[in-house]
Order: sequence, then structure tokens, then C-alpha cells
Amino acid sequence: MHTPSRRQFIFKLASVSAVVGSGAVLSACGGSEEPVRFDYGVASGDPLADRIVLWTHAKHGGLLETSAPITLTWQVSHDAAFTQLVASGTVVSEAANGFTAKVDASGLSAGRSYFFRFRSGDSVSPVGQARTLPAQGATALRLAVFSCANYPAGYFHAYSEALKVQADYAVHLGDYIYEYPADGYASETAASMGRVVVPANECITLDDYRQRYAQYRSDPDLKQLHARLPMIAVWDDHEIANDAHLGGAENHTEGSEGRFADRVSAALKAYHEWMPIRTQGSDLKQIYRSFDFGGLAALHMLETRLVGREAQVTFGELLNPATAPAALARIASPTRQLMGAQQMQWLQGQLAASTATWQVLGQQTLMAEMAFPVSILSALNSTDTSAEAQQAAQQAITDYLTAKATAAQAPQLLTPQQQALLDPSLNPLLGYNLDAWDGYPAARETVLATAQALGKRLVVLAGDTHNAWHSELRRLDRSLVGHEFATPGVSSPGLEDYLAALPPAQVAQIFTGVIDTLKYADTHRRGFLLMQFTPQQVSGTWYLLDTVKSRTYQVFAAHTVSVNA
Repeated sequence: MHTPSRRQFIFKLASVSAVVGSGAVLSACGGSEEPVRFDYGVASGDPLADRIVLWTHAKHGGLLETSAPITLTWQVSHDAAFTQLVASGTVVSEAANGFTAKVDASGLSAGRSYFFRFRSGDSVSPVGQARTLPAQGATALRLAVFSCANYPAGYFHAYSEALKVQADYAVHLGDYIYEYPADGYASETAASMGRVVVPANECITLDDYRQRYAQYRSDPDLKQLHARLPMIAVWDDHEIANDAHLGGAENHTEGSEGRFADRVSAALKAYHEWMPIRTQGSDLKQIYRSFDFGGLAALHMLETRLVGREAQVTFGELLNPATAPAALARIASPTRQLMGAQQMQWLQGQLAASTATWQVLGQQTLMAEMAFPVSILSALNSTDTSAEAQQAAQQAITDYLTAKATAAQAPQLLTPQQQALLDPSLNPLLGYNLDAWDGYPAARETVLATAQALGKRLVVLAGDTHNAWHSELRRLDRSLVGHEFATPGVSSPGLEDYLAALPPAQVAQIFTGVIDTLKYADTHRRGFLLMQFTPQQVSGTWYLLDTVKSRTYQVFAAHTVSVNA
């Protein structure tokens, strides 16, 4: 047996130290390498007929936990044992991308399910399942639709429950994360559930957003969803800051929180790092894109926050006599933008070119009208829960609904007071949420007019409100153009928090009673929406949870709406 000299030992020790300092990976005893950790699992997204984006996060573990880049081998196979590889290659996980790695795996077959994984030496990621878009002639499609997952507000049961309904793909309409600090929105029970967010401060910098995504992606329910279903996603406002628009956000203070443009850049870089989205070009805002599901449905994902949205009009401006005329003129302006002219032109082209049976818009906020008379809006004060305030709100609602019913059944019996309540010049109708399309009526009319002129069967998917809704989509002339299905939040609280003094069933009755185009509402339960498409019909089923505050819960198929072609 050869015994190395002291000089040889010192030389080798110096060589090892140099390699460690350079960040390279050393082999451990027996030829095995230092482990690589895949702490956040795997994901797939943005499927096309011949390709799909594969994602993971990989970082050195063990004794050599360094920031050195890691070259990963990715593999796509017909079988879970990876004996029938159909595609493979390499991709690098490095600090510049927050140790995330994405690859656009191409050369796949349409409508096929595949297994995929990443590996580095002896370290192997969890195995994921991916699915390409179907070839022409598809006759069935099932989409699980999500929105508004707030980590401190509750558990993400909806994500894992969606795996039980045989969905083909997942669609996420935004608020995948929330940017608030640990003592911020909906965090009252976070400590008791072990869901206090990190970092503790509000997310502003790139490192802040990266930490927040890492925490969300550590959630076991979200890990399961990403490992099983390809996701098509778009951001809303909380991936950046609350009520974001072109020039700023309600939850951003220019100066003390830095420049809004810098915050947007940091937020979008983290989003593209952590989401299985196909990143193209240097302008990270340009994420509107289309997916054709074998001619059955064309899904057009819209961006309604950062590429075209003008600043929101506030209720304070509308209710102040000094500012109301200018505020109303802004809302009614025929040039008021939500999507921006370039994106609108793109959408019109996509709708015109597509021959799919169903044209589906995947976007963030409610497009359908949700207009309330000022007499009710001014009485529904969520900050005043006194008995007197509740009685006043109830009376305002009763007076309006009574006048509306009288006008429908016996208009000759309307009193002057009731006539005034129904006169929009005296009691204007205003969208209860001016951050939604109600604050941008000209943009909505353009979209609906385009679909109607082209003779398209329009279905709109929406999130943002944390509640479940189904509405008719009607133009200003009241002609029916399509239907909107809105998914409840995964965990973010809904109207039961803001209108806590009213029973949820009564809140739903108020909304459906006041708003003619609203056909279904659930305002107090979280969950997800399952959309099913055939050439003859589209249907939406709302799966709702009895709680997101406990590991023990029940889920219900609460309501189904079907629309014939």
C-alpha cells in the first residue's frame, strides 16, 4: 500500500482549498458528488403542441453549500422509470437567476403526457408530469382555474384538491403571491397556522420577492399541483404591489420605497425566475399570449396591469362634488385604456384569426358589469358596523330593490321617490370595484364589440375578487356577447370580511338582486373553478371549501353553470 509523503499531502490539500474557493463541485468518497438540493420541486408550464417549459430550483447542499453554478441534465420520458427518453439536454442553475432553471423542452408529440426530471450527478429532482396541447380535433378540455393565494390567510387546499377532478391543465389568473409585510393584510391567524411570511418586511427588492416566492413554493399543496399539472399563468397586482397601474400602485410610495420602475423590474424578474412561463425577449412585461387547445378552445392570456392600464379612479373622487365631474369624465372617456392599444390590437387579431369553437380570455379582474346605485354604495360602509349603520344599509337596499320590482311589475305604482332611485341621473350606477373593468367601460366595450362582430363564442375567466361569480357579458346596448366565470380565491378572504355584519347568503342575494347580469355568487368560501369544454357546451363548476384555516376541511362541488354553443 502506497503511503503519500507529507509534501504530497500538503500539495493536495492546497489544491482542494483552491477548488473549494472557486466554487466548483467536488466528488465525495466513493466517487459520489456533493448533493444538490431540489427544495421546491419541479413544475411545467406554457404547453404547446410540440413543447413545454420545465422548471426547477437547484442549489448545492451538504458540506459545500456554495453559490457556484450547477449544470443540470433534464430528461423527458414516456415512463416514470426514464427508460424511454424522448428529449434531454442541459440547463444551468446559478445565482443570477436565483438558482432557478427553466428549459423549453421541444420535439414532443401533441396531446401526450410525459414524465420529466432534473439531475446533477447522483442528485435527482422529484419526478413531474407534463402534458402538451392536443392536436386539431380535440373534443374535451378540463381547466382548473385559480387566483388569489395568500400564504398567511390560510392553507392552499384548493391546489391539491384540483388534482382530484381530472383537470388537464391549470390556469392561474394572478395574485400567486402577496407582497405585504408579516403584519399586513389577512395575517391575523398566520402565527397559529405556522404561516408567517418571509421576509418580514414588505417585498420591494429582488431578494425580497425571491424569498417570498421560495416560501410559497415550499407549500406542499402547491408543490403537488406544479408537479402534476402544466400551468398557464399571468400576474395580477400583488405580484408587484396592490392596485398597480402604468405609473404606480396604491401600495407603493415613490421615494421612500424607491422608484416604482425599479420595484416593477425586481418583481417581474423574480416572477419569470420562479414561474414556469416562457420568457421571450428582454421586455418582461410582454406576457400576453395565446394557446390553442386542438381547435376546441383558444385561450388568450391578457396583461391588464403594467402595459396599458391608466390609474384607477377612486370613490373618494366620485363622491366629492368638487372632483366628481372630472372623475366621471375620466371613467367615461372613449380613449381610457386598461390593456393598451398594442395589446388590444393583438387580441383583435387573435380573435379574428382563431377558428376555435370557444374563445376564452384568461385575465385578472371582473369584466362583467357589477354596478350598484350610489344610494346603496354610500350606505354600505364596511368600516361602520354599528346597529344604526347596518339598519341604514338594509333600508337603502330594500328601498332600491322594492322600486326595481315595482317598475318591473306595476310601473304605474312607482312613487316619486322610487322613480328618483331608478333614475341614473339622480342615483348613478357605479361599479363597486373601479379597479376592475367597470372602471374602464370603453375598453370593455371594445373587447365585447370585437367578439360580437366576429361572431365568436366568448368565455371570460376572472379572478381578483376572492369570490365566485357567474355573469352575462352584455354590451352597452344590452346585447348578450358571452359569459364570465370568476374563480374564488385559493385562500384570500372575500366579502365576508368586508361585509361581516351581513349573512353571506344575504350578501349574495343583494348582489344578484341589484345586478341584472349577475346570475350566481358565493361571497364567503374559498376554492377553485373547473372549466369543461366540448364542441357543444362549456360548463363551470365551483369547488368550495368550508375552511382554509384548518388542516381538516371539506370540499363541495357547490354550483355548476352550463352554456350551450
